[in-house]
Formats: sequence, C-alpha cells, structure tokens
Amino acid sequence: MAKKDKYYVVWKGVTPGIYETWKECEEMVKNYPDARYKSFKSLDEAEAAFQSGSSLKPKISNRNRGISSKIKKDAVAVDAACEGNPGIMEYQGINIHTGEKLFYKGPFEQGTNNVGEFLAIVHALAYLTNLKKPDTTIYSDSITAISWVRNKRTKTNLIKSKKNEILFTLMDRALNWLHSNHYTNPIVKWETEEWGENPADFGRK
Repeated sequence: MAKKDKYYVVWKGVTPGIYETWKECEEMVKNYPDARYKSFKSLDEAEAAFQSGSSLKPKISNRNRGISSKIKKDAVAVDAACEGNPGIMEYQGINIHTGEKLFYKGPFEQGTNNVGEFLAIVHALAYLTNLKKPDTTIYSDSITAISWVRNKRTKTNLIKSKKNEILFTLMDRALNWLHSNHYTNPIVKWETEEWGENPADFGRK
C-alpha cells in the first residue's frame, strides 16, 4: 500500500481487513450488524491494531487514570463522526468503563458532526430513561450539541435534501422527545485536553 494519511481497519464486517479509503471501508460495514472498525494515521498502527483485534475500547490512558476520580463511574460517552461537511455521518454511545457499545446509528448521507452529536445525546437520554437510570452521566465533547439539547432547539445550517431527509425527521423526533420528557441525567462536557480522547470517538481525526 502507498503511504497515506489514514488507513481503515475493519475487525467485524463483510470482509475484515485494512482498507485505504473510507469508501472501501464503508462497503464492508454499512448495514452490517455491530460492525467494528476504526481509522489509523499509519499503516503500522493499522496492522498492529488489526492483529491485536482491538477496536472501540475506552481510551482511558495512563494519564487519564490519574484523574479517574473526576469521571463518573456510571456514565455513557457519546460521539459522532462525519466524513465531509456535509458528509457521511454516524454516531454511537459507549459504556465509558467497559467499552461496551450501547447503541450505534448510521451511516447517514449529507449529515454534519453537530447534528450527529445532538442526536447521540438525545438517544442516550432516551436509552437511559427506558432503563430507569436517571442519574447516569452522559459525556459529550460537543459544546454546540449540549447547548442544543439544553435549549431544546437546533441551529443547524444543514440544507434539507432527499438524501438527508431522514436526519431532519430524526431531529424533529429528538426535539419532540426533549419537549415531552423530563430527564435528570447530567450532561457533561468531556475535557479532551485533560482526560484524553472521548471513549466514543471514532478515531477519524
């Protein structure tokens, strides 16, 4: 393979392996149940990760362990990823201490990161409400999405089209949920500079 900025590892998909483009990776994971994949900046990192079989685990490094008292034990981390602006978007929620994927949605066409982050937080709120866990903390690294949730109002510049119509439907449903339900789950900004990468991060930066 030629030297590239990103390599995509697919642990669980149509054909597990290492791919050079997001398009190739997407073909392996789109609509595949519980697909496991991630991007890496170098081929060496991708090959090592593929051989080890690791994927979406909490990125709580040694540096993070020193401040673990600041991170709630009963917590969910959410994040979104978007290839392009707008572009292919997806989001997920992760149990912050076990690495278990609690939910995943996507990929969606012509989305934005802010829209994904917003949907992820509301999805987490609804998920925890159904489980009767009103005290579980939700972590997000998006100040914009957190403000949309708290204000119960979105301010996206995304233009509606046939390709992303589903996202506008989901946003309307999310807003309706916020207006129709009372929640007490703390929604906290994940402090990346201090704690390291968000455990729900897709690794495509």
